[in-house]
Amino acid sequence: MGFRISGSSSSSCFCLQRTLLPPLTAIATSTRGFKRRSNCIPSCSVSYRKFVEFALDETTLHTHLIPSPLQVLDFTVFPKAEYDIPIFCANFFTSAKTNIVVLDLNPLHDIINQHEYKEKYFKSLIPLGLKYAELFPWGGKLTSESINFFSPIVIWTKFTSNPEKYDILYSAFREYYKVWLKLICKADKETDESQIFHNLEAQHRYLTWRVEKDPGQGVLKKLIGDTLAKDMLRSFLFNGVDELGSKTFNDYFPRYCCQEGTLNKKGNVIGKSFENRPWNARGEFIGE
Repeated sequence: MGFRISGSSSSSCFCLQRTLLPPLTAIATSTRGFKRRSNCIPSCSVSYRKFVEFALDETTLHTHLIPSPLQVLDFTVFPKAEYDIPIFCANFFTSAKTNIVVLDLNPLHDIINQHEYKEKYFKSLIPLGLKYAELFPWGGKLTSESINFFSPIVIWTKFTSNPEKYDILYSAFREYYKVWLKLICKADKETDESQIFHNLEAQHRYLTWRVEKDPGQGVLKKLIGDTLAKDMLRSFLFNGVDELGSKTFNDYFPRYCCQEGTLNKKGNVIGKSFENRPWNARGEFIGE
């Protein structure tokens, strides 16, 4: 079985510089210990970690470096299109005073109207979601379009930086990822070409949304500027948006399209917003 991982992290920053690690390349794995298959495409990615480490080590010989509290983690894992498994998503932003967190198994298909998909993947996970919903209160308004990409077990929260919360978040990350890997192990490979295409298009729709409407865009643009942020979103954080399909954002989300064909920049406020968790304790959607 295979899946594709894309992500970046900035775990240690000095002065005003921000270090981003390159994304992991496509990985094909088997369900037995997830060993890499021999017929994988050879990786040609290059890591510049040693360049940064050398520069930091040499600099410390001449001056004292002050660590920055700014940290960013963007970690997303996609199953191959032969599987309709949810997308693992972990997006964390940390500053000296606050943390913004999204941790979820993003549903590949509609779970608000398609109960079969929700029952298949999320019914047994509701207790896990409730456990962490008590520890991490709902983080505030989310639009109806954003809600469509989240599951009943989503952790969407904001909290003041403290070690105890980090430990709890790490526990949540571990549990959610282990659960996702179990879904991978138990999944049946799809052979129907139309369903495989349906899954692939759903992944492309998800990436297209994230590129245009990801809530972390504002922070990223402030850090590195609009131009570099847009390039990083398409070619790095959400790589695949230009390869998996040809549809545009307006094709998937026409309500955001202005009469002249341009994207409504105020579109992030279109639709109903949810100030509280829109699922009840049974995982039923109550936001309507």
